Amino acid sequence: MSIIHEFKEFAVKGNMLDMAVGIILGVAFGKVITSFVNDIIMPPMGLLIGGVNFKDLAVVLKEATETAAAVSINYGLFINTLLDFLIVAIVIFFMIKGINRLRRFSEKEEKKKIK
Repeated sequence: MSIIHEFKEFAVKGNMLDMAVGIILGVAFGKVITSFVNDIIMPPMGLLIGGVNFKDLAVVLKEATETAAAVSINYGLFINTLLDFLIVAIVIFFMIKGINRLRRFSEKEEKKKIK
């Protein structure tokens, strides 16, 4: 069996295709969540805190010079990224919770059929 044939068998197996679709959807979902946090959540939060743009929040460790950029800790960007993560984690938690509920319901129905 040639390597190309083996690779084709490997690549078209159900699990591999499912994983590829999952990764593509995950990347797209991540972009939607990032936009949601940056464009919908953070602007009102910035207004509530006094017109602060979270993207600009940073501690400058060394000012910029003509030859070098400033060195800073961009904690505002970190806050945005943290909110991205929390929203994704919450959504995944509720998705898994729903899937588990459906699975338990399905198992109960099967047990009823057996009895």
